[in-house]
Amino acid sequence: MVVTIDKTPGEIARSLGKKVWPVTTTTEQATSPSPASRRRGPYATTPARRAEIVRAASASFAEHGYERASLRDIAARANVTHAALLRHFATKDDLLLAALAQRDLDDAELANRIMESKVPREKVLSSILQEEFAHPEHLRNWLAITIAATNPNHPAHDFFISRRAKMREHFTSKKLSTTEDSQELTADDKVTMVMAMVDGLRIQFLLDPERETLHLMETLMRFIASPDDD
Repeated sequence: MVVTIDKTPGEIARSLGKKVWPVTTTTEQATSPSPASRRRGPYATTPARRAEIVRAASASFAEHGYERASLRDIAARANVTHAALLRHFATKDDLLLAALAQRDLDDAELANRIMESKVPREKVLSSILQEEFAHPEHLRNWLAITIAATNPNHPAHDFFISRRAKMREHFTSKKLSTTEDSQELTADDKVTMVMAMVDGLRIQFLLDPERETLHLMETLMRFIASPDDD
């Protein structure tokens, strides 16, 4: 006679009053993530997540300006909760400094690409400005942050002081023709003129976008070229 058992081993054991211990099959062990890997998950993406938040902050500051940009808007752009954003950046000031540092890196990358493309020396800065002029609203808001940071109490004041010092060092590069004194100008004079021209052309463009001004940057660079640049 064949006896058919239609109960599972667990059901049989329970009917006999025995305690049943959970058993993980080999397949379940192979497919389930280990506790260690589950713990590592959130931390493994932290640098990437921070980078996404900084990019979102840069976009928000560029679109709305620092004062009008909100942490909730930045969180929405980065696709994170407001609470998650605060775990990475406690204040909007922290985000501003991180966004400015990232913009510096982006600007340096752009400048390097332009110089590596064999653009004539006098056209390097005008080419960089041309890229900026393609996004006037972004330029206007970043320029507003720069001007606001002239106040010593502004959260980005020290950042811009340090940035301009680095720019002065960069503009003494042989690639920008401002490394040596000439009969009329010292090398430091040349750097001051270049930086004043860059800031001034940004403002002139925003006031009158139809007027051609980039050739003036190129003219200045030719005028201040060091004697041995040819």
